[in-house]
Amino acid sequence: MVSASDRATNSGNDSGKGPKAAVGKGSEPNPARTSVWLDRRTSSRTRRTESPAGLDRNRITEASVRLLDAEGLAKFSMRRLAAELDVTAMSLYWYVDTKDDLLELALDSVYAEIAPPREDADWRDRLRELARSYRELLVRHIWISPLAGTFLNIGPNSVLFSSAVMDVIRATGLPLERQTGALAAVFQFVYGFGTVEGHFKARCDATGLTQDAYHRHAMGTIRAQPHLRAIVESSDDLMAARGGDTVEEMRERDFVFALDLLIAGIEAKCDRITGSATTAAHRGKQPQPPR
Repeated sequence: MVSASDRATNSGNDSGKGPKAAVGKGSEPNPARTSVWLDRRTSSRTRRTESPAGLDRNRITEASVRLLDAEGLAKFSMRRLAAELDVTAMSLYWYVDTKDDLLELALDSVYAEIAPPREDADWRDRLRELARSYRELLVRHIWISPLAGTFLNIGPNSVLFSSAVMDVIRATGLPLERQTGALAAVFQFVYGFGTVEGHFKARCDATGLTQDAYHRHAMGTIRAQPHLRAIVESSDDLMAARGGDTVEEMRERDFVFALDLLIAGIEAKCDRITGSATTAAHRGKQPQPPR
């Protein structure tokens, strides 16, 4: 997830790694062309009757997601997508201007898979539900992690997710100046955790091994190296205490505990603020923000 401040920062991305503003007349880029969701221009392609029958943006977006899931971000191209849809590459330009448009549409479409949290639940449970859903999304679609901070993320599904997250953060009782920090602590942790988990799973799938078999093979290879064996053996007690019979169980225990730590931190900060306010009220002073 990308916050509003992150979106503002990313809107000026011209590093060559992210989307670029469309080039209009002359050689100057169009600064308004920062997102497919902000594109309100009337298409110059007026001969819509010549567009392929049955082709529309939704079908193109769905095919893009299937291809990205199956082949990854590096292999994705307009030509490959056109072949998947059995149309010419030029046919796609009736509906989008660039490959970045397709990636942005695909990115937002998968955010629809995140179910809204229960409205009647405590903020802690709602935060856990959103964090888990976001983690699962990152594992299910590993291509979204490099795109999440590249685009503005202002599509309808992304905005709904961001709004749900902000509602939960507001419900914590943290003062306004602390809320974005809490959001970053939780969801940047989930982003990193889910990204690593997704890539590990993809690596295992590519080798044809289960995650447990791959882990055993990797650890056996490391232990066979004298200069690495001591490092692994020094953490044997830590791994034994970690618990869990499978890689997925061990990972789940780590995720739940780490998220509980973050929630406990938010609770502790709120308690400290409440205590400071109570003390200040007794003294007739304004409470000072905690540092």
